[in-house]
Amino acid sequence: MFLKRLQVGPLASNCYILGDEHSKKAAIIDPGGDPEIILEAVNKEGFMVEFLILTHGHFDHIGAVREVKKSTGARIAIHEKDAKMLLSAEENLSSYMGCGFTQPAAEVELKGDEQLRVGDIMLEIIWTPGHTPGSICIKTEDVLFTGDTLLAGSVGRTDFPGGSYRELLNSIKTKLLTFDDDVRVLPGHGPESTIGSEKATNPFLR
Repeated sequence: MFLKRLQVGPLASNCYILGDEHSKKAAIIDPGGDPEIILEAVNKEGFMVEFLILTHGHFDHIGAVREVKKSTGARIAIHEKDAKMLLSAEENLSSYMGCGFTQPAAEVELKGDEQLRVGDIMLEIIWTPGHTPGSICIKTEDVLFTGDTLLAGSVGRTDFPGGSYRELLNSIKTKLLTFDDDVRVLPGHGPESTIGSEKATNPFLR
């Protein structure tokens, strides 16, 4: 399995390219900005991008969707509760940053507790509301992409519209911390961690 992290956009969001090296099929998780950087990385490996998977609908995680979709033909996948954020600069918060934009509508509206297939890679979609109503995490093998739900040593903000600290902690404790300690945590911002490390040291989870 090919895995590459790129830091993109105005808030240095983590964008991940996940590829099956046999079929050369790939998914891009959170193309948050700098489409030329994302496309260069994809083209270098010769991948055919099947999905743009969005962990949630905030502007810093969706900023390059239109350009990357136009170049790759990939389908946009987002949880149904965040799907409207693609279509509204107010909902995705870009209007408050002085760069209001919208993105194409999602072709795949996720519900959670389902799987997406990328070549021979199976991606488990986990609905983790809290940061936004439709936040998701994505697990494959020993890797867990957590978006802005769980960060290294921290958790996502809940002071945006639709956020809930109670729901966030419940999502993390009941749906993420149940994984093995050696599962890698690849968040939407900052460095990676592990489930074990977050259990032991994250002050928000004590």
